[in-house]
Amino acid sequence: MKNLYIMGTAGSGKTAMAVGLALKLVQHGYKVAYFKPVGHPTGVREQNDEDARLMQEVLDLKQPLDVIAPFIAGPSYLTGYRQCEALERILSCYRQVSTGADVVLIGGAAFPHIMGCWGLDAVTLAKKFEALVLFTIRIENDFSLDEAIFINSYLANQGIKMLGNVFNNVPRPLLAKTEGIYKSILTERGYRTLGIIPQRPEISSPTVTEFYETLGGEILAGEENMDRLVEDVIVGAMTIESALGYLRRAPNKAVITGGDRADLALAALETSTSVLILTGGLYPDVKVIARAAEKNVPLILVHYDTFTTIEKLAEISRRIRPRDRKRIALARENIEKYCNFPAILQALAD
Repeated sequence: MKNLYIMGTAGSGKTAMAVGLALKLVQHGYKVAYFKPVGHPTGVREQNDEDARLMQEVLDLKQPLDVIAPFIAGPSYLTGYRQCEALERILSCYRQVSTGADVVLIGGAAFPHIMGCWGLDAVTLAKKFEALVLFTIRIENDFSLDEAIFINSYLANQGIKMLGNVFNNVPRPLLAKTEGIYKSILTERGYRTLGIIPQRPEISSPTVTEFYETLGGEILAGEENMDRLVEDVIVGAMTIESALGYLRRAPNKAVITGGDRADLALAALETSTSVLILTGGLYPDVKVIARAAEKNVPLILVHYDTFTTIEKLAEISRRIRPRDRKRIALARENIEKYCNFPAILQALAD
């Protein structure tokens, strides 16, 4: 049996990588299990990890969610648990999940350092599980490569065997630089690149539903189109003359403006807008509601001010949901088209 630990930072596409690899391995006859030792709570009341729920369905796993993801670590995880209890539970659940499997895909926490206080960070756990590590790199600028090299070097110094790196969700303007410069620098340092996956809005962009789940509020129109993708965000705090240029240039966008800005809201509805978010709890002019309904554009009234609404957008992340068949298929397609899957198979077979 082989363990493959998928590490990366938040937003680097670890989940999509796990889904795609799992489906490809199953296609090649492997019995695949999934384990996430340190999960993340999705809300105050919901204490199950979303990745565990997704992989449970994708792989038809029989273990309950609290075995697939035995420890849920929020920002205050040091309160209420003891280190020995957490480690014992993680190891016990791992044994249950791995029974009968050829390959166990181990999902990393949002960041490799999480739970480092207890020695249960991803690097330490990878050593305990004697796992190969696949590191997903989120490229935003040159500093992103610095971070990847630092982590690769640290893993090597800890005696952990690296399978390789995958540049994931690479923005189109950075694809050529990633191929020509970033990949070359990694190679020069002795670190292998197993794939360069371009950013695909169908996977990386959140939906209107995910905006609504984060912001709450009232849906005043367009409820039937909550599955639309949001590829950009425009804050309408300027004059209508200044706003028009921005509104026309940005497709599939969320427009955030005060509920009293009927002029800007109506202008946004005449452009490619995925959702119109009105702030301050101020009900809009009836013309805005009627036009949004006519255009089938979701119109959400939130009770935060505009500044707070923008701050809360940082909490929104694109998630692949268990019945999101299109995005699950795209995750597998990314492995097929953009990754060196034969090299991954060979490493798991050795």
